[in-house]
Amino acid sequence: MTIPEENSRAQVLALCGGIGGAKLALGLYRTLGPGHLTVAVNTGDDFTHLGLHVSPDIDTVAYTLAGLNDTERGWGLAGETWHFMEALGRLGGDTWFQLGDHDLATHVVRTQRLAAGETLSQVTAGIAARLGLHARLLPMSDDPVRTLIDTEEGRLAFQNYFVEHRCRPRVTGITFAGAETAKPQEDVLALLADGTLAAIVICPSNPYLSVDPMLAIPGLREALKASPAPVIAVSPIVGGKAVKGPTAKIMEELGLPVSIRAIADHYRDLIDGFILDDADAADSTGLGIPSVATRTLMETLGDRERLARSVLDFAAGLRRHR
Repeated sequence: MTIPEENSRAQVLALCGGIGGAKLALGLYRTLGPGHLTVAVNTGDDFTHLGLHVSPDIDTVAYTLAGLNDTERGWGLAGETWHFMEALGRLGGDTWFQLGDHDLATHVVRTQRLAAGETLSQVTAGIAARLGLHARLLPMSDDPVRTLIDTEEGRLAFQNYFVEHRCRPRVTGITFAGAETAKPQEDVLALLADGTLAAIVICPSNPYLSVDPMLAIPGLREALKASPAPVIAVSPIVGGKAVKGPTAKIMEELGLPVSIRAIADHYRDLIDGFILDDADAADSTGLGIPSVATRTLMETLGDRERLARSVLDFAAGLRRHR
């Protein structure tokens, strides 16, 4: 999909979690050009740590779009140093969640601005502008929603499950505390109803940990269904395995088959099209949803841009025939 001159206001909305979703968001950002991409980011992972408001997924997307992310580690900033954590450890402080020296500045600024009365949307926009981004970066809500993981060892806050316990405990359920009273970010709702919206892309983030917190907010699922733009989901499963993170493990523990069909069924009431990896093409028969098989593994910048073009071209065709 290219944005024609006569439709210079056309927009694409991406729903995104952290590392995996941010890769496709970067491809969309570079393919669409300045001013055409809005990314609504999961904030169920947000938490307060060492007195600071940390927004891991927002920061991962922001750093990735700005070209500042650490591509080897997969999270945080490139060229990071760790003197603060070393000093904290010497003093007996809590070091299970690593905050790099440069990354720490982001959390300090966010915490100060929130304490001064700004919304998370305002703070995020300010950080994005300072990083030179030409895309809108929006939290899924300005209200707190927190992902809680029920395990055989008890209920854990998301970061304790994901980072401190390294996803080891067996998952028995997932809860999104605060979702029932939260409101979707107002600009996300406005864009979903806007006739200039050309496509909605559900990035290959973990459906259960990164996308479901968004869909749990009253009104957002309904707005997605009502939007005139086609909704495309990209599978996070490749060849029956998760590319990164605990997606496959959680699916197995919740009694779900680790398959593209399970992912498609999870989004079935929302999506108009489904993108899967070539490795799973044989399993796409009978999905009941228009689908395209392509290479979804994003190892290089070129991979990210190529997948973005495939997603956008697919969406353009669905829009014409919807």
